[in-house]
Amino acid sequence: MHGSVNRSIQCFIADTYGGGAAWQAVVAHSGLPFDNFDALKAYDAALTGKMIASGSAVLNKPRAAMLEDLGTYLVTNPNMNSIRRLLRFSGATFVEFLLALEDLPDRARLALPDLDLPELELIRTSTHGFELYVRSPQTGAGSVMAGIVRAMADDYGALVVMDVLPTRPGEECIALTVHDACFAEGRAFALAGGV
Repeated sequence: MHGSVNRSIQCFIADTYGGGAAWQAVVAHSGLPFDNFDALKAYDAALTGKMIASGSAVLNKPRAAMLEDLGTYLVTNPNMNSIRRLLRFSGATFVEFLLALEDLPDRARLALPDLDLPELELIRTSTHGFELYVRSPQTGAGSVMAGIVRAMADDYGALVVMDVLPTRPGEECIALTVHDACFAEGRAFALAGGV
């Protein structure tokens, strides 16, 4: 697993659940031999799974809910603004963003060539309905993606109802209905600026 993924989980736990004490509790519970992830190193995927399971146990939060919160954090936390910018480059509207999601793993690899993101497939089921299939050997990738998509809907000002549905091992489906693409004013974003 790319170190930036593990480092993001570490920062999410520390920033969201009370600073270093929450992260240290996760480290102790999971038996990690260190307390800091290096964003440039590679780690065994089993270590990531163990850290997520420990986070869920220590924080007393269901795994799927914690992972969805992680996805939201990746878009909304000011320290993760580069991720939000990468996502906003997908389109001027929320629907354009959705339609460009299949290209996200390739675009992310332009910045981090060894980053292995889930495979994404979007199917339009009706005028306002979509199904986003998230394929990954890492259980819970669909929940993280659901948090990202939910946060991006807010970012664009779209009113969206969604649900994460398990389909088969290694795949989850996010069913989305875009009720109003311009429901509220979205967050400011400029291609050339730092917003």
